[in-house]
Amino acid sequence: MSATLAVAAALLLDAWLGEARRFHPLVGFGKLANFAERYLHADSRALGSAAVLLLIMPWTLLMILLGFTTWHVAIDILVLYLALGWHSLDAHAGQVMLRLHKDDLAGARQQVGWMVSRDTADLSQTSVTQATIESVLENGNDAIFGAIFWFIVAGAPGALLYRLVNTLDAMWGYRNARYDRFGWAAARLDDCLNFIPARLTALSYALAGNVRHAMACWHRQGAAWKSPNAGPVMAAGAGSLQLTLGGSACYHGKLEIRPLLGTGDAPGIDDISRALGLIKRTLLLWLMILCAGEWLIGHL
Repeated sequence: MSATLAVAAALLLDAWLGEARRFHPLVGFGKLANFAERYLHADSRALGSAAVLLLIMPWTLLMILLGFTTWHVAIDILVLYLALGWHSLDAHAGQVMLRLHKDDLAGARQQVGWMVSRDTADLSQTSVTQATIESVLENGNDAIFGAIFWFIVAGAPGALLYRLVNTLDAMWGYRNARYDRFGWAAARLDDCLNFIPARLTALSYALAGNVRHAMACWHRQGAAWKSPNAGPVMAAGAGSLQLTLGGSACYHGKLEIRPLLGTGDAPGIDDISRALGLIKRTLLLWLMILCAGEWLIGHL
């Protein structure tokens, strides 16, 4: 089965079934990571690195072994489906937009709080909208295009490894007293795995929207963001949509002055739908490129 068909099948499963509500493997992995942290945590890069390897290597090796079985095609599709978060991202952002249209700001704050790590209790309508769009753009890479990239490169083991590392980074990749050293390996490994996918996602956002603005914002603003991979993705996405994102935000009770991203007006409620539309156009672009690539390889 071609990689393109496997990706398309996984996307269709995600659109049809959505995220597994019970016994999702990534949720289970998160609980396992919490258990490991309880016994292995120390202010040490070495122990943090050991914890990362201990958590990700057995599952990755198991996936490699399963690739030699007769049902490897079904396993590939299932693993990629579980690694994808397209339907979940679309559903969460859609719920924020629905509550904002109903003037339910408290409900919108609660909903966006499930998508972002910043404090949401006192966000204005514009700030809720902005946080939602930022999450859509960044997680478009983390939960969709990064997983697809590593699936194309290394099959189901690649997609699984990527999402496990991404999960550990989301849990441990903070620059604070508890995780600055222990979470160092998870954060750096996630940066490495995301380096190429993030830039392909940024380029795709540009091609799927306003190319000139997206490329200019990526060039001028991407490197100023605290994350070397989220910066290009969000700057290109904001430029493609011709919106202004970034700026100050409160995390764990502390105000952070973040750079501005993009160009144009502050986002309105319906710009959430535009951001989701950008994700859909980018997915279509990737599928077209994969189809064209396989066709060319087959005719060489």
